[in-house]
This record gives sequence, structure tokens and C-alpha cells, in this order.
Amino acid sequence: MAAIGIASTGDWLALLIICAQLVAVALLIFAVLKYRWFYVALMTVRRDIKGGYRYAKILFSIGRAQRYNESVISLFDKNVKKHPNKVCFYFEEEVWNFRDVDEASNRVANYFASQGLKKGDCVSVFMENRPEYVCVWLGLSKIGIIPALINFHLRLQPLKHSIEVAKSKALIFGRELGGAIQEVVDLGLVSDLPLFATGKLEQDSVIIKNSLDLDSELDKSPITPPKLTEKINFTDKLLYIYTSGTTGLPKAAIIKNSRFLFFTMGIHNFMGISKNEVIYDPLPLYHTAGGMLGVGQALIFGCTAVLRRKFSARAYFKDCAKYNCSAAQYIGEICRYLLSTPPSPDDKNHHIRMMFGNGLRPQIWETFSKRFNIKTISEFYGATEGNCNIINIDNHVGSVGFISMIAPFIYPVTLIRIDEATGEPIRDPKTGLVMRCKPDEPGELVGKIIENHPVREFEGYADSTATTKKIVRGVFNRTDAVFRTGDVLVMDEFGYFYFKDRTGDTFRWKGENCSTAEVEAVVSNVCGLKDAVVYGVEIPGADGRAGMAAILDPEETVDMSSLAAGVTRALPSYARPLFVRVVKQIDMTGTYKMKKIDLQKDGYDVTRVSEKIYFFTGGKYVLLDNELYSKIQNCEVRV
Repeated sequence: MAAIGIASTGDWLALLIICAQLVAVALLIFAVLKYRWFYVALMTVRRDIKGGYRYAKILFSIGRAQRYNESVISLFDKNVKKHPNKVCFYFEEEVWNFRDVDEASNRVANYFASQGLKKGDCVSVFMENRPEYVCVWLGLSKIGIIPALINFHLRLQPLKHSIEVAKSKALIFGRELGGAIQEVVDLGLVSDLPLFATGKLEQDSVIIKNSLDLDSELDKSPITPPKLTEKINFTDKLLYIYTSGTTGLPKAAIIKNSRFLFFTMGIHNFMGISKNEVIYDPLPLYHTAGGMLGVGQALIFGCTAVLRRKFSARAYFKDCAKYNCSAAQYIGEICRYLLSTPPSPDDKNHHIRMMFGNGLRPQIWETFSKRFNIKTISEFYGATEGNCNIINIDNHVGSVGFISMIAPFIYPVTLIRIDEATGEPIRDPKTGLVMRCKPDEPGELVGKIIENHPVREFEGYADSTATTKKIVRGVFNRTDAVFRTGDVLVMDEFGYFYFKDRTGDTFRWKGENCSTAEVEAVVSNVCGLKDAVVYGVEIPGADGRAGMAAILDPEETVDMSSLAAGVTRALPSYARPLFVRVVKQIDMTGTYKMKKIDLQKDGYDVTRVSEKIYFFTGGKYVLLDNELYSKIQNCEVRV
């Protein structure tokens, strides 16, 4: 009987446990159905823990650098002393170890110090990719001079503006770009500015009168560390990197040592890059991605970087195999170019374990990963000057990054609603605060500004007016300020962000942000000051938006040959309008701004537009007919 009693008690206990489990499951199901937040939290907690741990490592690293007043220069010096003979850069058949880079940059520092330049002065750098490029700006930075890294595609007025806006005291240019400098000199745009030429004389090189041979001067300059009159600090300005935004011509974004370190440490820790990594970096060194994120891994962490003069799709994975690379960089266009190459044994004959960059289209993500056997792709989003950089750490296809939905306050970035017609934030009439977007609703990405914070600070531009235009107030509360990225993103309910488009007067083509105001000015001048409006249009099979211009010309007097020659001479290839529409009228706003929304919706669709549209191909504009339009739509014409 006792045995029976004990068994019965055990049965009751088992039954109670089962009932408790059923109730728990029922409560969980109820919570999931009733409160979606619990489900989202359950699905994202593992990602958030992983991201939170890595973010904590970044904050610790950047906090330590701030506490000990470290700079890019001081951390690079530590790597030189630690492993002077380790390879810092591979370039073509050249091998540069850390000692080589240090000594070359010391020559630059000592020479320009002898010329009377001092901490806080600016020197523009206009060169194509090569290790000497890094040595030049690094050497200038060693004595506190701020290098302004100018896009080597720029010509004429944009080039002049870039030199002037940074208040440059001198210009260092590569001899391969002598022709561009001569055009500027002929127009008297850089008169009285000291010019220093560097690099090999090529067959088509243009020799600039009154320019100084920098290479011969550097040969006589000592390789010993320069004597500093002022210490280089964590919060000091390090570089100007140019960004094209909604105000027209390129803006010189201020990159402090703190920002360079944060960007570099962020990528290093979030991606789990090791100090023994060999990173393939074929991107322009004037650009944040190539010049900071790639080169920074070598300067700050002692990695090895492979540099290339110009990107080549056919050579990409051959180079990766040749230099035994384990990580590689990309922009969206690079991935599309790589996929368009014929299949080859080189596709998988490499040791790349990860790739990182921005702009990879979701439509080709998995195809790209599978064909080239890339296990980890870390897509990120970040503006050079911005404070709301995000990254994809878990291979979530199509996403450019995430924020935690469990604890969103840890990283205060959000999407805000924008008036499509004016580009201005939409405010709640009751509270006066800017209205934030709901999940799956497109909006402009903004980040909360916290002054003197190494992560949340917005340092702005060399031009204070441009800085003011990128700030909006009253988003999280009535007194706050946020940085406007100028980009439209979408966030799903799990906190994943997806890039959608550019806002305002910019479009992105061939991996470059293009200012419509700049292109409009060129087109208008070439056409005899006719009204012109420029906007971006989507093309099937291509990333970003190509430029399209609508020209007010009721009598159709515009010479398309002259227009083609003019935009070719004055604009880099990615900024030239791919399509031109000749219109009889352009609607204006009440403030006399030309409307472009309806024109952008029409695009280059000749089946719905009765006016003439021209297509830029082979260096000239040809009339776009139904047959050519169909070929473009079917991806039969290369753009």
C-alpha cells in the first residue's frame, strides 16, 4: 500500500510538472501572439549579444586610446617598433615593410617642416593609388599638417573648389595627373599656390611650369623621426576627406584622429579581423573605404594591405591568390563587375574568408557568395563624416546593418519621415518633434549627436555653412540634435536596415555620390546658360542611379555634340548625364526651384515621354528610340 501511495504521489508530481510546462508554453504562445516584441526579442537576442560584446570591445579600445591620448601616428609608431620588417603594403611587384613606410613618411615630415609649414596648416594631395600616397599624407600628419585627400577624377571647377575650401597652403600632385593641374593653372585657379610634383614621368605626362620636383627634395630629407614642436592629440584633425552631398560641390569632411581610430577599430572588432590578415584593397585611397578602413588595418593593427593603382575585375581574385589574401574589400559595383566576368578557375582559387564593403545588391548577394566561395560578407553603411555607422555581422542577406530592438537606446540612430517634395523632415503637429518611421517604412537615417563623444560626435566640414545644413533638431526630444545622412533606408521589425535610395540633390553611380547641383551647373554652362535639372534614374541590372538631365530648350537649339564634349571635359565619367531629355517647360516651386519629381518618375521611358531623349554612348549623345530603349531594359547595352 505504501508503494502504491508513493507511486501515486510521483504520478501527481509528474502530472503537475506537465501541466506547468503546458501553462508555460501557453503563456509563451500568448505572449508571442499578443506581444510581438517578445518574439522579436527571442529572434534577435543572440545577434544582439554578439553585437553588444563586439561594440563593448570597440568602446573599450577607443576609450583606452582617448585616455592615453593616442593618435594614428603613435599607434603606427608602435607597429613599426614591434615588427619593422613585416610587410605593410604590397603594390604590383613592390614590397613595402613597416620600416620602409616609416622612413618614407619621415622624409615627407622633415621636408615640409623645413618649409615652414606647421600644425593646423592644410596641404592638398592629388595623386593616384600607390604606397607613396599613404606615405605622403602620413608624413604630413606626423607634424600636424592636415592632408586634404582630393578625388583624382575631379577637373576644373570642382578641383579648384576642393583645393580652396580646405584653405590649402600647398598642393602635392602626381605627375600622372599633370594634365588636370595644367587645366587649373591655365585658368588661374591656383595661382601663387606652391606646387609639388611626385611620381614617374610617363609618356603623356604634362610638366607643370614652376612646380617643384618633390621626389628629389625628399631624397635629401632625413629618414629620422621629425622633431615635434606640438604633440599630436587624440582629438586633433588628421585628414580632410571629400564627400559630395546635397549642397553642390564636394565638401571637405573633417576626420579627427578619434574618428579614424573609431572607423578602423569598428571594422576590425565587428568583423573579427586578425592582426595577421592580408587585406586586398583595390579601392581609391582618397575614399573612406580604401584610405581609412583598408589602409587603417595596416597602420593601426599591423595587418598587411594589398594596394592597386586601379580596380580590375579580371585581376581581382588572381591578385588575391598571388598575395595570399584572406580578406578583401568591395563596393557594390565591384561585385557586379566580378559577377559579369566569365567563369574561371580563379573564382575559387584563393583564400578569401571574408569580404567587407557597402553597396552589394541583395539580388546578387547569394549568387556572388556561392560563385566565389565567400563565407562571410559584412555589408556596412556609413557616411564619411557621419555618426550613424552600422554593420551586418551575421550574413543577413541584403542588410547593411542593424540596431537592437531590445535596447535601441544603446546606439541612438533612427529613420525619420521626409517630405518628398521639399526634402524637409515632417514634424508631429502636436509635439513638434520630427516623426519617426515605423517598421518597413522608408525614411532618412539620422544619428543623435553628442559633443566630445568619440562615437556620437559630428565634426562637420571645413565649411561651417555646410555643417549647419546637415543638422536637424527635435527628434528624440525637444533639445537634441541629429546628423542627417541624406540617405533613405528601410528597417524591418527585427532591426535590420536596408539601403533604399539617396535623398535630396544627389545620386549614386559607379560607386560615387554625385551632386546634381554640380552637374546642372556644367550642363547649363555648356548649353549657353539654359535651365537644366539633373536627377538620378534606375537602370535594370545596374547599381545605384545614373544621371539624367532635362534641358529647357523649346526651339531644340542645343548642339548635342558640344554637350557631349563639354560634359566629358568638365565631369568625371560617373557624373556625366547618361540620358538627356529636351523639354519645352520646367515647372518651378514657389521659391523658384525647379521641380524634378515628375521628371524623375518619367525617367528615360520613351514609351511614355513624347519629348526627345538622348543616350550617352561612345563619347556622344544618340537619339534614344524604342529599339535602343528595349536593349537597355533587357541589359543588352553596357552602361
